Amino acid sequence: MRLPGTLFLRNLVERRTLLFQMVRRDFEKRFVGSAAGWLWGVIHPLVLLASWTFVFDVCLKMKLGPGEVTQNYSLYLFSGFLPWLLFQDTVTRSSTSLVENANLITKTLFPAEVVPLSIFLSSLVHHLIGVGLVIAAVAVFLNHVSALIVFLPLYMLFIGLLAVGLGWIVAALQVYLRDSAQVMTVVLTLWFWLTPIFITESQYPSWSRILIDANPMAYVVRAYRARLLSFNLPDPGELAILAAYSAATFLAGGFLFRYLKKGFADVL
Repeated sequence: MRLPGTLFLRNLVERRTLLFQMVRRDFEKRFVGSAAGWLWGVIHPLVLLASWTFVFDVCLKMKLGPGEVTQNYSLYLFSGFLPWLLFQDTVTRSSTSLVENANLITKTLFPAEVVPLSIFLSSLVHHLIGVGLVIAAVAVFLNHVSALIVFLPLYMLFIGLLAVGLGWIVAALQVYLRDSAQVMTVVLTLWFWLTPIFITESQYPSWSRILIDANPMAYVVRAYRARLLSFNLPDPGELAILAAYSAATFLAGGFLFRYLKKGFADVL
């Protein structure tokens, strides 16, 4: 006779093993048949950073306001784009993940909720490479590295909760309504331009401030720039707001996913 605690631990270990295997599978699938392999995860952000430096700093000579954390526009842009890229990549790929893995989802004992989670963890590997490149670039161009980058994993957790929660919602809806992923793509496009990545918050019109204040990714982008490019401590109020948004989205996504999960096998 197995004790309930023993069964729980066994299930936990099995799910962790499955999650690890799916993350590895997803990461390797991106580079299948590629000679450079995972090095593309370094090449892409390097080329992006070099391109933006040439266009915005050399050609356009973009200048930031005196109140910004840096006057280097390329680093300002890249450090703000990184968290958005992690968020967008997770939500976009999660939206169709259940349909694409229908052969696994239809298996009775397969925990479908780990699919969006594995996508986030796989994307996180690429994200960490990009963060490392930004830290190196800051050391070279700004001659400093802030010790406050130790807070970045906390913001990565918030991104994960937001992205996985939304991913669960859209992925579950996509099983029943095949337009859900397309709708999410449109929403993310609008969301991107309501997040101060390419332009500063001061450049938005005053009437749109309420949209910025209600945008959790605006807090994440602001925090990434502050931690990577300055020595400013995290704002407790902003941390609390971001934690509330992240937890609420994660829980709402989890509840909806569990409710709709009952019919996945029949529909797929």
